[in-house]
Amino acid sequence: MADKCHLCLLGLIFLSSLLTGTSGVYESHRFISSGENVNLPCYDALPDCKSTTWKYKRFSHTEAVELINLGIKRTDTEIHERLSLGSDCSLNIKNITKEDYGSYICQQYVNGQHYQDIDAHVYLHVFHVSSSSSQTEISPGSSVTLSCQLYSYAGVSCDDWIRSEGIEVFWVYQASVTLTISDSRYQISAPGHCISNLTTTLLNEDDNREWRCAVTRRNQVKISATYTVRISVSSSNSETTSRQTTAQVIVIIVEFAVFAAPTVILLQIICARRAGEVLR
Repeated sequence: MADKCHLCLLGLIFLSSLLTGTSGVYESHRFISSGENVNLPCYDALPDCKSTTWKYKRFSHTEAVELINLGIKRTDTEIHERLSLGSDCSLNIKNITKEDYGSYICQQYVNGQHYQDIDAHVYLHVFHVSSSSSQTEISPGSSVTLSCQLYSYAGVSCDDWIRSEGIEVFWVYQASVTLTISDSRYQISAPGHCISNLTTTLLNEDDNREWRCAVTRRNQVKISATYTVRISVSSSNSETTSRQTTAQVIVIIVEFAVFAAPTVILLQIICARRAGEVLR
């Protein structure tokens, strides 16, 4: 009886899509920074999610991998611990990594029959910012390269997709001014349209500064991420300690000179008197 109800609901959904002219695969794009959580929608899913199957593919030439089978999470995938199914059959992914980019497909099955006309394809684009230095604190005067990259899947190369969709990846100074190659202090390179590198020599005032990279699609900001640089205080402390030590040595020498001078004069007087007594 439940299966018949599901068939009726799917029939109504399919008929409605035909009448409204919206029949076909639903497509959407989601931009997310690595480390965040994301919710991927499943359109026209049945309420109990027992007909819902989620699949994933990273490359167009590879086969899709099942993540959710008829409402039940599979445990044989690498990311199963970070997955959960929402009450509306949407797919939740925690702590996104740069390897999670790709195409996520939500499908409806009843009695083994796949209703392809209401498939939902969600293209997940992951934005990742990293540093060339593995150290948590960097000494002033050191050169560092920050890299921001958009990991995307669209059935074509990232560069081709970015050009066709008007995607731009760029660095921003103080959250509003776009850094360009004309800025003498910064060297910006773009090995590809999906990546932008920023190289600079760190100054003391760069401590705790946020370097922001942004992605726009057709001149609309889709995602941005920051990387905070922390300057090592050890070198500054050593310089300060060295100055303090030098100052202490100078003070000691001066104090010694001040207190030792009368003593030397007194000894000279005593020695002179004794020499005179001997001559007598």
